[in-house]
Amino acid sequence: MVIVRPIETADIDALMTIAEASGHGFTSLPLNRDLLERKIKRSEASFSAEIAGPHDEGYLMVLEDTETGEVVGTSGIEAAVGLVDAFYHYRLGTEVYHSEKLAVRNEVETLTMCHDYTGAAELCTLFLKKDYRHSGNGRLLSKHRFLFMAQHPHRFGERVIAEMRGVSDEQGQSPFFDWLQKHFFTIDFPYADYLSGMGEKSFMAELMPRNPIYTCLLPTEAQQVIGRVHPNTRPALKLLEAEGLRCRGYVDIFDAGPTVECLLSDIVSVRNSDNYQVVIVDALPEEGVKALAANNKTQDYRAAQVTVHVEAQDALVYVTHKQATALKVQQGDTLRLLLS
Repeated sequence: MVIVRPIETADIDALMTIAEASGHGFTSLPLNRDLLERKIKRSEASFSAEIAGPHDEGYLMVLEDTETGEVVGTSGIEAAVGLVDAFYHYRLGTEVYHSEKLAVRNEVETLTMCHDYTGAAELCTLFLKKDYRHSGNGRLLSKHRFLFMAQHPHRFGERVIAEMRGVSDEQGQSPFFDWLQKHFFTIDFPYADYLSGMGEKSFMAELMPRNPIYTCLLPTEAQQVIGRVHPNTRPALKLLEAEGLRCRGYVDIFDAGPTVECLLSDIVSVRNSDNYQVVIVDALPEEGVKALAANNKTQDYRAAQVTVHVEAQDALVYVTHKQATALKVQQGDTLRLLLS
């Protein structure tokens, strides 16, 4: 069985392994032990805090194989981005040039640096080891966050975003960043991405072009990747699009990968999940249903894929003793379910 739980201090070595495996462009997990230790401490503080409203909290969860104790994946949520550190994006726009006398009209696409997503919650740090990319594990690792947010909406911004990794090669070279590097930077994409992940973002304001960029003036290779995702990111994008998240014309300032967004209250799994009272039994009736299940706790948060028996009319969910132990619930507790 695999379960999702909050990350703990003891998970640092596993997190380092995942940071290394995630590769270039995975900004939220830079390969730096001190920073990752700080991320874990920040997450532990966020889960334990009494929250009146979202601020600078970050919730980092891991997927654990309960048979081996191995941490095989991560997923996270930032409560409200940009309130402490600047949160940059490019906004895609259009400028129109028209001469009635000459009967000439041209529309030119532009990229303008902005902070429009300040205060939004962010889905981040989604990574699953290759050996576990089956049996719905990726779905659990992504979707459980919506159950947590549905149960604790006061902890998060009203708008939810996810930055999708843009196109880069195996060496970490990005066609879009190559142009930026040539004209504005003297550092390569992996290092710029690493600095961003470390929270060293002042160089962005200092070196990024301050005026709108006309995309037609970029090299063809750079133009072609604007708004496109890395091949490894396509499954994650499909999951989010199925939840109602869409790109509204914002892309990453380094690799031009798309950012998708949706109101928290409009996310499909938020709307379709419900709370059920727990009934613990020795064995389930034959008519079980598959569901994503999450308890309603914070520090002791647990989520898993389970087969349960549901009596919808009475809002009851029947679980086995093993399932109850894994999900850290007792008789009469509440589970939030997303039925398959």
